[in-house]
Amino acid sequence: MQILIRCADWGDMRSFDYRSLPQELLSPRIMNLVSEIHEYRGKQDLYIAQKPEVLATLCDVAKIQSTGSSNTIEGIRTTDARLRDLMNENVAPRNRDEEEILGYRDVLTIIHESYDAIPVTPNYILQLHKILYAHGRLSFGGRWKDSNNAIVEIDANGNRHVRFKPTPAIAVPNAMDEICQAYNDAIAAGEIDPLLLTALFTLDFVCIHPFNDGNGRMSRLLTLLLLYRSGYLVGKYVSIEREIERSKESYYDALQACSPGWNEGTNATLPFVYYLLWCIANAYEKFANRAEGLMLARRSKSQRVEDTVRQHLGNISKAQILDANPDISMATVEKALAQMLSQGKIAKVGAARATKYHWVG
Repeated sequence: MQILIRCADWGDMRSFDYRSLPQELLSPRIMNLVSEIHEYRGKQDLYIAQKPEVLATLCDVAKIQSTGSSNTIEGIRTTDARLRDLMNENVAPRNRDEEEILGYRDVLTIIHESYDAIPVTPNYILQLHKILYAHGRLSFGGRWKDSNNAIVEIDANGNRHVRFKPTPAIAVPNAMDEICQAYNDAIAAGEIDPLLLTALFTLDFVCIHPFNDGNGRMSRLLTLLLLYRSGYLVGKYVSIEREIERSKESYYDALQACSPGWNEGTNATLPFVYYLLWCIANAYEKFANRAEGLMLARRSKSQRVEDTVRQHLGNISKAQILDANPDISMATVEKALAQMLSQGKIAKVGAARATKYHWVG
Protein backbone atom coordinates (compact mmCIF):
# COMPACT_ATOMS: atom_id res chain seq x y z
CA MET A 1 0.00 0.00 0.00
CA GLN A 2 1.36 3.42 -0.97
CA ILE A 3 0.31 6.62 0.81
CA LEU A 4 0.48 10.05 -0.83
CA ILE A 5 -0.47 13.55 0.33
CA ARG A 6 -2.39 15.92 -1.97
CA CYS A 7 -4.58 19.05 -1.88
CA ALA A 8 -8.15 18.60 -0.61
CA ASP A 9 -11.29 20.39 0.46
CA TRP A 10 -12.46 20.58 4.06
CA GLY A 11 -15.52 20.53 6.26
CA ASP A 12 -16.06 21.75 9.85
CA MET A 13 -13.30 21.58 12.44
CA ARG A 14 -13.78 19.32 15.47
CA SER A 15 -12.98 20.13 19.08
CA PHE A 16 -10.99 18.18 21.68
CA ASP A 17 -11.66 17.15 25.28
CA TYR A 18 -9.70 14.42 27.08
CA ARG A 19 -11.29 14.83 30.50
CA SER A 20 -13.61 11.86 29.96
CA LEU A 21 -12.82 8.57 28.25
CA PRO A 22 -14.74 7.10 25.34
CA GLN A 23 -16.76 4.19 26.72
CA GLU A 24 -15.00 1.72 24.42
CA LEU A 25 -11.68 2.37 26.21
CA LEU A 26 -13.08 0.99 29.47
CA SER A 27 -12.91 -2.50 28.00
CA PRO A 28 -11.05 -5.34 29.81
CA ARG A 29 -8.56 -5.55 26.91
CA ILE A 30 -7.46 -1.96 27.47
CA MET A 31 -7.49 -2.11 31.26
CA ASN A 32 -5.43 -5.33 31.28
CA LEU A 33 -2.78 -3.74 29.07
CA VAL A 34 -2.66 -0.63 31.24
CA SER A 35 -2.23 -2.77 34.36
CA GLU A 36 0.51 -4.80 32.69
CA ILE A 37 2.43 -1.66 31.74
CA HIS A 38 2.03 -0.30 35.28
CA GLU A 39 3.65 -3.46 36.64
CA TYR A 40 6.53 -3.16 34.21
CA ARG A 41 7.00 0.48 35.17
CA GLY A 42 7.61 -0.60 38.76
CA LYS A 43 10.41 -2.88 37.58
CA GLN A 44 11.75 -0.08 35.37
CA ASP A 45 12.25 2.19 38.38
CA LEU A 46 14.00 -0.64 40.24
CA TYR A 47 16.45 -1.31 37.39
CA ILE A 48 17.31 2.36 36.96
CA ALA A 49 17.76 2.91 40.68
CA GLN A 50 19.99 -0.12 41.21
CA LYS A 51 22.36 -0.08 38.24
CA PRO A 52 21.85 2.88 35.93
CA GLU A 53 25.29 2.41 34.38
CA VAL A 54 24.36 -1.09 33.21
CA LEU A 55 21.54 0.37 31.13
CA ALA A 56 23.76 2.78 29.19
CA THR A 57 24.39 0.13 26.54
CA LEU A 58 20.67 -0.46 26.08
CA CYS A 59 20.12 3.28 25.72
CA ASP A 60 22.77 3.61 23.00
CA VAL A 61 21.33 0.70 21.03
CA ALA A 62 17.75 1.96 21.41
CA LYS A 63 18.68 5.39 20.01
CA ILE A 64 20.11 3.80 16.87
CA GLN A 65 17.14 1.47 16.44
CA SER A 66 14.59 4.23 17.07
CA THR A 67 16.17 6.57 14.56
CA GLY A 68 16.52 3.87 11.92
CA SER A 69 13.05 2.39 12.37
CA SER A 70 11.05 5.63 12.56
CA ASN A 71 12.65 6.89 9.38
CA THR A 72 12.33 3.53 7.62
CA ILE A 73 8.56 3.59 8.20
CA GLU A 74 8.50 6.76 6.08
CA GLY A 75 10.79 5.35 3.37
CA ILE A 76 13.87 7.25 4.61
CA ARG A 77 16.83 4.88 4.62
CA THR A 78 20.58 4.43 4.74
CA THR A 79 22.82 1.42 5.41
CA ASP A 80 23.29 0.05 8.92
CA ALA A 81 26.94 1.09 8.88
CA ARG A 82 26.12 4.63 7.77
CA LEU A 83 23.36 4.85 10.38
CA ARG A 84 25.81 3.96 13.17
CA ASP A 85 28.35 6.47 11.85
CA LEU A 86 25.70 9.19 11.61
CA MET A 87 24.48 8.48 15.13
CA ASN A 88 28.04 8.67 16.45
CA GLU A 89 28.74 11.90 14.51
CA ASN A 90 31.56 10.26 12.57
CA VAL A 91 30.37 11.29 9.09
CA ALA A 92 28.51 14.11 7.36
CA PRO A 93 25.17 13.44 5.60
CA ARG A 94 25.47 12.73 1.89
CA ASN A 95 21.82 13.07 0.82
CA ARG A 96 18.42 14.28 2.01
CA ASP A 97 17.60 10.96 3.68
CA GLU A 98 20.68 11.19 5.85
CA GLU A 99 19.96 14.83 6.66
CA GLU A 100 16.56 13.83 7.97
CA ILE A 101 18.06 10.92 9.88
CA LEU A 102 20.40 13.37 11.61
CA GLY A 103 17.44 15.59 12.43
CA TYR A 104 15.58 12.71 14.05
CA ARG A 105 18.70 11.81 16.02
CA ASP A 106 18.94 15.36 17.34
CA VAL A 107 15.27 15.60 18.38
CA LEU A 108 15.41 12.15 19.97
CA THR A 109 18.51 13.13 21.97
CA ILE A 110 16.83 16.32 23.20
CA ILE A 111 13.75 14.38 24.31
CA HIS A 112 15.87 11.71 26.02
CA GLU A 113 17.91 14.26 27.93
CA SER A 114 15.46 17.11 28.56
CA TYR A 115 11.90 15.72 28.43
CA ASP A 116 11.04 17.22 31.80
CA ALA A 117 11.90 20.69 30.46
CA ILE A 118 9.79 20.38 27.28
CA PRO A 119 6.13 21.23 27.98
CA VAL A 120 3.45 20.04 25.60
CA THR A 121 2.70 23.28 23.75
CA PRO A 122 2.43 24.25 20.08
CA ASN A 123 5.54 26.41 20.34
CA TYR A 124 7.72 23.56 21.60
CA ILE A 125 6.30 21.18 19.00
CA LEU A 126 7.24 23.70 16.31
CA GLN A 127 10.74 23.98 17.74
CA LEU A 128 11.19 20.20 17.67
CA HIS A 129 9.95 20.09 14.07
CA LYS A 130 12.44 22.81 13.12
CA ILE A 131 15.27 20.74 14.59
CA LEU A 132 14.01 17.70 12.68
CA TYR A 133 14.78 19.56 9.42
CA ALA A 134 17.76 21.62 10.61
CA HIS A 135 20.34 19.64 8.61
CA GLY A 136 18.67 20.29 5.26
CA ARG A 137 17.73 23.33 3.25
CA LEU A 138 13.96 22.91 3.38
CA SER A 139 12.00 26.00 4.38
CA PHE A 140 9.02 24.33 6.08
CA GLY A 141 10.85 23.11 9.20
CA GLY A 142 9.23 24.62 12.29
CA ARG A 143 6.14 25.84 10.41
CA TRP A 144 2.60 24.56 10.23
CA LYS A 145 1.52 23.32 6.80
CA ASP A 146 0.64 26.02 4.28
CA SER A 147 -1.81 24.04 2.10
CA ASN A 148 -4.64 21.59 2.63
CA ASN A 149 -3.95 17.90 2.10
CA ALA A 150 -5.56 14.51 2.04
CA ILE A 151 -4.25 11.04 2.68
CA VAL A 152 -4.68 9.14 -0.56
CA GLU A 153 -4.29 5.38 -0.93
CA ILE A 154 -3.08 3.89 -4.21
CA ASP A 155 -4.27 0.31 -4.68
CA ALA A 156 -2.58 -2.50 -6.60
CA ASN A 157 -4.24 -1.36 -9.85
CA GLY A 158 -3.01 2.22 -9.52
CA ASN A 159 -6.40 3.62 -8.53
CA ARG A 160 -6.36 6.49 -6.05
CA HIS A 161 -8.78 6.69 -3.15
CA VAL A 162 -9.02 9.51 -0.61
CA ARG A 163 -8.65 7.73 2.71
CA PHE A 164 -8.80 10.73 5.00
CA LYS A 165 -8.94 14.54 4.93
CA PRO A 166 -6.92 16.05 7.80
CA THR A 167 -7.43 19.47 9.36
CA PRO A 168 -7.06 22.27 6.77
CA ALA A 169 -3.99 24.51 6.93
CA ILE A 170 -5.95 27.55 8.07
CA ALA A 171 -7.35 25.66 11.07
CA VAL A 172 -4.13 23.93 12.19
CA PRO A 173 -2.89 26.63 14.66
CA ASN A 174 -6.19 26.58 16.56
CA ALA A 175 -6.39 22.79 16.43
CA MET A 176 -2.87 22.43 17.87
CA ASP A 177 -3.67 24.97 20.58
CA GLU A 178 -6.78 22.97 21.49
CA ILE A 179 -5.16 19.54 21.47
CA CYS A 180 -2.28 20.69 23.68
CA GLN A 181 -4.60 22.51 26.09
CA ALA A 182 -6.94 19.53 26.27
CA TYR A 183 -4.03 17.20 27.02
CA ASN A 184 -2.53 19.47 29.69
CA ASP A 185 -5.92 20.01 31.34
CA ALA A 186 -6.50 16.26 31.53
CA ILE A 187 -3.01 15.61 32.93
CA ALA A 188 -3.53 18.32 35.56
CA ALA A 189 -6.90 16.82 36.55
CA GLY A 190 -5.23 13.46 37.14
CA GLU A 191 -8.38 11.43 36.50
CA ILE A 192 -7.40 9.69 33.24
CA ASP A 193 -4.38 7.39 33.00
CA PRO A 194 -1.52 9.16 31.16
CA LEU A 195 -1.02 6.07 28.96
CA LEU A 196 -4.50 6.54 27.52
CA LEU A 197 -4.02 10.29 27.16
CA THR A 198 -0.77 9.68 25.27
CA ALA A 199 -2.51 7.36 22.82
CA LEU A 200 -5.46 9.72 22.30
CA PHE A 201 -3.17 12.72 21.78
CA THR A 202 -1.05 10.79 19.28
CA LEU A 203 -4.11 9.68 17.31
CA ASP A 204 -5.48 13.23 17.12
CA PHE A 205 -2.06 14.65 16.17
CA VAL A 206 -1.79 12.24 13.24
CA CYS A 207 -5.33 13.10 12.13
CA ILE A 208 -4.64 16.85 12.31
CA HIS A 209 -1.53 16.23 10.17
CA PRO A 210 -0.21 19.72 11.02
CA PHE A 211 2.96 19.77 8.91
CA ASN A 212 3.81 19.64 5.21
CA ASP A 213 6.14 16.73 6.00
CA GLY A 214 7.37 14.79 9.03
CA ASN A 215 3.99 14.14 10.66
CA GLY A 216 4.56 10.43 11.23
CA ARG A 217 8.02 10.89 12.72
CA MET A 218 6.86 13.79 14.88
CA SER A 219 3.95 11.70 16.17
CA ARG A 220 6.36 9.01 17.34
CA LEU A 221 8.73 11.54 18.92
CA LEU A 222 5.82 13.19 20.73
CA THR A 223 4.64 9.78 21.93
CA LEU A 224 8.02 9.34 23.61
CA LEU A 225 7.91 12.85 25.06
CA LEU A 226 4.48 12.29 26.61
CA LEU A 227 5.44 8.87 27.96
CA TYR A 228 8.67 10.17 29.51
CA ARG A 229 6.95 13.15 31.10
CA SER A 230 4.53 10.69 32.74
CA GLY A 231 7.33 8.45 34.02
CA TYR A 232 7.20 5.70 31.38
CA LEU A 233 10.85 5.64 30.27
CA VAL A 234 10.94 2.33 28.41
CA GLY A 235 11.54 4.04 25.04
CA LYS A 236 14.97 5.13 26.26
CA TYR A 237 16.09 1.51 26.59
CA VAL A 238 14.01 -0.42 24.05
CA SER A 239 12.90 1.17 20.80
CA ILE A 240 9.13 1.64 20.60
CA GLU A 241 9.66 2.82 17.02
CA ARG A 242 11.18 -0.58 16.24
CA GLU A 243 8.06 -2.26 17.62
CA ILE A 244 5.93 -0.08 15.34
CA GLU A 245 8.09 -0.76 12.29
CA ARG A 246 7.81 -4.51 12.83
CA SER A 247 4.03 -4.28 12.96
CA LYS A 248 3.67 -1.51 10.38
CA GLU A 249 0.63 -2.96 8.66
CA SER A 250 -1.20 -3.18 11.98
CA TYR A 251 -0.18 0.44 12.66
CA TYR A 252 -1.76 1.61 9.41
CA ASP A 253 -4.80 -0.61 9.94
CA ALA A 254 -5.37 0.90 13.39
CA LEU A 255 -5.10 4.44 12.04
CA GLN A 256 -7.46 3.61 9.19
CA ALA A 257 -9.99 2.09 11.60
CA CYS A 258 -9.98 5.24 13.72
CA SER A 259 -10.12 7.89 10.99
CA PRO A 260 -13.75 7.58 9.73
CA GLY A 261 -15.83 10.17 11.55
CA TRP A 262 -12.78 11.86 13.11
CA ASN A 263 -13.65 15.27 11.68
CA GLU A 264 -17.06 15.06 13.35
CA GLY A 265 -15.71 13.66 16.62
CA THR A 266 -17.56 10.35 16.17
CA ASN A 267 -14.57 8.16 15.29
CA ALA A 268 -13.50 4.98 17.03
CA THR A 269 -10.44 5.14 19.29
CA LEU A 270 -10.09 1.56 20.55
CA PRO A 271 -8.06 0.10 17.63
CA PHE A 272 -5.29 2.69 17.80
CA VAL A 273 -5.19 2.97 21.60
CA TYR A 274 -4.98 -0.81 21.92
CA TYR A 275 -2.28 -1.00 19.24
CA LEU A 276 -0.06 1.65 20.84
CA LEU A 277 -0.44 0.16 24.33
CA TRP A 278 0.42 -3.24 22.85
CA CYS A 279 3.66 -1.80 21.41
CA ILE A 280 4.53 -0.18 24.73
CA ALA A 281 3.87 -3.43 26.63
CA ASN A 282 6.04 -5.38 24.17
CA ALA A 283 8.85 -2.87 24.65
CA TYR A 284 8.55 -3.15 28.42
CA GLU A 285 8.68 -6.96 28.29
CA LYS A 286 11.89 -6.79 26.26
CA PHE A 287 13.30 -4.17 28.61
CA ALA A 288 12.70 -6.42 31.61
CA ASN A 289 14.31 -9.42 29.91
CA ARG A 290 17.32 -7.46 28.68
CA ALA A 291 17.89 -5.58 31.92
CA GLU A 292 17.72 -8.77 33.95
CA GLY A 293 20.14 -10.44 31.55
CA LEU A 294 22.62 -7.57 31.81
CA MET A 295 22.41 -7.61 35.59
CA LEU A 296 23.19 -11.30 36.01
CA ALA A 297 26.40 -11.43 37.99
CA ARG A 298 29.36 -11.65 35.67
CA ARG A 299 27.65 -13.62 32.89
CA SER A 300 29.86 -13.40 29.83
CA LYS A 301 28.41 -12.49 26.46
CA SER A 302 28.89 -16.02 25.15
CA GLN A 303 27.08 -17.38 28.23
CA ARG A 304 24.21 -14.98 27.60
CA VAL A 305 23.97 -16.20 23.98
CA GLU A 306 23.78 -19.76 25.32
CA ASP A 307 21.09 -18.74 27.82
CA THR A 308 19.06 -17.16 25.01
CA VAL A 309 19.14 -20.29 22.84
CA ARG A 310 18.46 -22.65 25.76
CA GLN A 311 15.48 -20.67 27.01
CA HIS A 312 13.92 -20.12 23.57
CA LEU A 313 11.02 -22.38 22.63
CA GLY A 314 11.67 -23.91 19.20
CA ASN A 315 14.15 -22.73 16.57
CA ILE A 316 15.90 -19.37 16.90
CA SER A 317 17.78 -17.32 14.32
CA LYS A 318 20.88 -15.17 14.71
CA ALA A 319 18.70 -12.09 14.24
CA GLN A 320 16.49 -13.15 17.16
CA ILE A 321 19.54 -13.72 19.35
CA LEU A 322 20.85 -10.25 18.47
CA ASP A 323 17.46 -8.73 19.16
CA ALA A 324 17.40 -10.29 22.62
CA ASN A 325 20.97 -9.13 23.30
CA PRO A 326 21.44 -5.82 21.47
CA ASP A 327 24.78 -5.10 23.12
CA ILE A 328 26.36 -8.28 21.68
CA SER A 329 27.98 -8.22 18.24
CA MET A 330 27.25 -10.63 15.40
CA ALA A 331 30.84 -11.92 15.59
CA THR A 332 30.36 -12.86 19.26
CA VAL A 333 27.04 -14.56 18.52
CA GLU A 334 28.56 -16.60 15.67
CA LYS A 335 31.53 -17.62 17.83
CA ALA A 336 29.24 -18.73 20.65
CA LEU A 337 27.01 -20.69 18.26
CA ALA A 338 30.01 -22.42 16.72
CA GLN A 339 31.25 -23.42 20.16
CA MET A 340 27.84 -24.78 21.18
CA LEU A 341 27.60 -26.73 17.92
CA SER A 342 31.01 -28.31 18.50
CA GLN A 343 29.96 -29.25 22.05
CA GLY A 344 26.72 -30.81 20.83
CA LYS A 345 24.56 -28.41 22.86
CA ILE A 346 22.58 -27.14 19.88
CA ALA A 347 21.52 -28.34 16.44
CA LYS A 348 21.40 -26.30 13.25
CA VAL A 349 18.54 -26.40 10.75
CA GLY A 350 18.26 -24.70 7.36
CA ALA A 351 20.99 -22.94 5.45
CA ALA A 352 22.20 -19.46 4.54
CA ARG A 353 19.71 -16.78 5.67
CA ALA A 354 17.20 -19.44 6.72
CA THR A 355 19.61 -20.98 9.24
CA LYS A 356 18.21 -21.46 12.75
CA TYR A 357 19.26 -23.27 15.90
CA HIS A 358 17.61 -25.14 18.75
CA TRP A 359 18.78 -26.45 22.09
CA VAL A 360 19.38 -30.18 22.44
CA GLY A 361 21.22 -30.17 25.78
